[in-house]
Amino acid sequence: MKLSPRLTVLLTALALTACAPQTSSNSSSDKDDTSGTLRVWLFQEVGNKPKEKVVDSVVAAFEKAHDGTKVEVEYIPIDTRAQRVKAAFNDPASAPDVMEYGNTDTAGYVKDGGLLDVTQEFGAWPEAKDTDPTARTSVTVDGKVYGAPFYVGVRALYYRTDVFKELGLQPPRTMTELATTARKIRAAKPELYGLVVGGAYTYGAMPFVWADGGEIATAEGGSYTSAIDSAEAQKGIKAYTSLFSDDNCPAAKCAGFGGNDTVSAFAAGKAGMAIGGDFSHAAVEAGKVKGKYAVVPLPGVASGSIAPAFAGGNNIGVLKSTSHRTLAVQLMEQLASKKTQGALFDVMGFLPTYADVRQQAAEEEPFVKPFVQTLSSGTKFVPASPAWSQIDSSLVLPTMFQEVISGRKSVAAASKDAAKKMNDAFGSAG
Repeated sequence: MKLSPRLTVLLTALALTACAPQTSSNSSSDKDDTSGTLRVWLFQEVGNKPKEKVVDSVVAAFEKAHDGTKVEVEYIPIDTRAQRVKAAFNDPASAPDVMEYGNTDTAGYVKDGGLLDVTQEFGAWPEAKDTDPTARTSVTVDGKVYGAPFYVGVRALYYRTDVFKELGLQPPRTMTELATTARKIRAAKPELYGLVVGGAYTYGAMPFVWADGGEIATAEGGSYTSAIDSAEAQKGIKAYTSLFSDDNCPAAKCAGFGGNDTVSAFAAGKAGMAIGGDFSHAAVEAGKVKGKYAVVPLPGVASGSIAPAFAGGNNIGVLKSTSHRTLAVQLMEQLASKKTQGALFDVMGFLPTYADVRQQAAEEEPFVKPFVQTLSSGTKFVPASPAWSQIDSSLVLPTMFQEVISGRKSVAAASKDAAKKMNDAFGSAG
């Protein structure tokens, strides 16, 4: 896929598709100015210049199509976003009109009253119909839409082609084969982890829970109840924690690993396999295993099945405090459009949230195919509750895994304790 032709089309399309303002009433501001300055916050990425180039093209076309309108874009550090966003919610005068946010933050931001309900506009937006169902879920709280999906990220199985060839191994087709293959690698090459895993790697662990039919939580009547201690979830927890052993990934080394640690170990040539995201591709390419690895979907329980993966990624939303509601929603749609997402895939590798755009990317960039297969087979998302940010930040699930790995608690006891902490959080969130 080439950037220049796509951006040429993008500029033309944006200029032609500008819509006449339509007012609506659920903004906390009583203004809907049709000109003026729009402020946008986007995340600062590693190697951000290509992203800036795409966004600058969108902005230039938007300004050209809307006389008297100026767009100011600020790139904010991801690791300080929580403080910036909280301050923006508390002080509308300093808040942006449009912002990028992590898709697991949606429910919390809605509870805080910061995001604008754009259900009506999203439903009338022609491109929205092609949005991936899980991505749509990530902008939905209690049946209402609070933004547009911007990109999606999923994980799959990276493996060393040179090691597999030397040992006569084939990519595993079931989770049982995955564990067996990992131990074969470790036995033949004790300097390597078979499958590098991490006790603090929540989204590397959850496919094991989901593959066995478990869930993080279940929803009923708008409230959530933890399901992490169900029989099915416990089976998945046991399958994952059993991989922390001397014959695969020793607990003393791997219990504290997070996702970045596991990818770094694989990229450095220290593991035969790793669970990594499409967003890990650049890091692996820059490592010692360049040219000596391949990627397949993480296998499920049944032969040939794909384990459900967490659909991560980011969204673009409009703040409820905006005084430019109509313009802000239109800019949100242009930033999250098919053409913009395609251009960002070209230069940043962000997977589009549209099934048709993603399929085109897979056809033109082979490394994308296993991730697209994973998305197409069905993905999972975290509970759409403001309690999730508390559960995640307090490390409820990593603590559960580490308690089992260390032998301090049984799977049943650790999952029961985790479920209680989750239910306390769900209850306090309302």
